[in-house]
This record gives sequence, structure tokens and C-alpha cells, in this order.
Amino acid sequence: METSLYAPVKQFLESLGFHVKGEVGGCDLVGIAEGTPPVVVIGELKLTFNLDLVLQGVDRADACDEVWLAVRASRRSGRERDARVRKLCRRLGFGLLAVSEAGTVDIIASPEGALPRRNLRRRSRVVAEHTRRRGDPTPGGGSRAPIMTAYRQQALACAAKVRLGLQRPRDLKPLIPDAPKILHRNVYGWFKRTARGVYALTEAGHAALQKWPQPGEQNAHGVSPSAYPAVTKIVSRLAS
Repeated sequence: METSLYAPVKQFLESLGFHVKGEVGGCDLVGIAEGTPPVVVIGELKLTFNLDLVLQGVDRADACDEVWLAVRASRRSGRERDARVRKLCRRLGFGLLAVSEAGTVDIIASPEGALPRRNLRRRSRVVAEHTRRRGDPTPGGGSRAPIMTAYRQQALACAAKVRLGLQRPRDLKPLIPDAPKILHRNVYGWFKRTARGVYALTEAGHAALQKWPQPGEQNAHGVSPSAYPAVTKIVSRLAS
């Protein structure tokens, strides 16, 4: 899978000074280097060099300063080693990396030449998502698993607080500034309104917290809500 390429490519770009996160704004990976303005690189991963990979790079080019394409290195002389492929990447201004089974990264072509005029609005959306997302929760190159976007992270934080008893938007806002909008829009169906200005979790909300446990989610007694069934069983045994 393309996700097997993510860690070596991330390490390569981080060695160049970029802070890399996967699956940002529809891109397999986005790297940002500090500066004014920041330098933005976008990477796209494929197991083999093909037209889809090139088209993805073309589509991303106006949102960044550099495009890096990465493929699995062929055991024999593969397409990525073809002189015409290197020439194509240079004409487009793309970098091309070959990643071995052992995780070694070889530079086939460096990103050179002028990229098309930037789409500043699209670029700012990519930078904003990269900045707001906590950590790097989703490896780049995947397509089936839900992407842990910054919005989903905030919605999960809201769900965790609601389950602990902070059920009013005004109580959540100091901790999560976008909480009122998240509760009102209810994009994932995790929340239900039980009274005016009071929210509780739906079954889908409880299931989401079971799937993506939140750090520090404990009640006043230091017990995680996901442990309630086990605690209840223990208490019952002690009482019998």
C-alpha cells in the first residue's frame, strides 16, 4: 500500500527542515518549513509511476512551492528510472523519489523550474489544516480509513467533554472555541439536544469515543467512561 511509503518520505522531507503531516487537504502529505511566508511542499505517493500520479501532482501544484512524487523503487530498471520520466518531472518542476523496500529514499529528480501561478486561497486552506491538526494522526497514502482532520479532532474533544458532563456550549467554548458551531452543525451525528442549550451524546458519539479514545478522559473519580461496564461488574462481585 501507498502508506508504506509515507514514513520514509516523511523522514526525508523532515531532514530538509519540513514539518510533515499526512492526508492534509486531499494531499497524501504536506510539509511546511517556517518562514515568512512559510514554504509549503506537497507529496503524492504511488506504488508505481503512472499517469494518475502525474495528474495528482499537476492538480496540487498551484497550492504549494514544491511538488514531490514518490514511488516504490523497482527491483529492476523500472519506469521511474526512465530518462523520459526524469525529463517530464523536470519540465513540470516536480521532484521524484524512489523508495526501496528497506526504506531508503533516492532522489530521481529534484523540483526545479517555475510552478504555475499559486492559488492563494487553496494554499491557505492547506496551511490552515496543517497548522490546526494536532500531531500526525493519519499516515499519507491511505484511502479507506476516515481521515483524522482538525475538525474531527475538535468534534471528538467536544464529545469527550460532553460525556464528562460539560453539556452546554458556553461551558465548552473556553476549552474548544468552535464548540458551539460543532454542536449545532452536528456533522457526524454524535450529538443530540436534550434541552435548550444542553447536549448529550448519541450512540454514534459513544462509538466514536470508543474508536478514538481521547487523552485524559476521566471523571471526578478518575474513572474513564469507557471503563464503566467493567467497574460495574467488579462492584457487583464485591457486593455478592
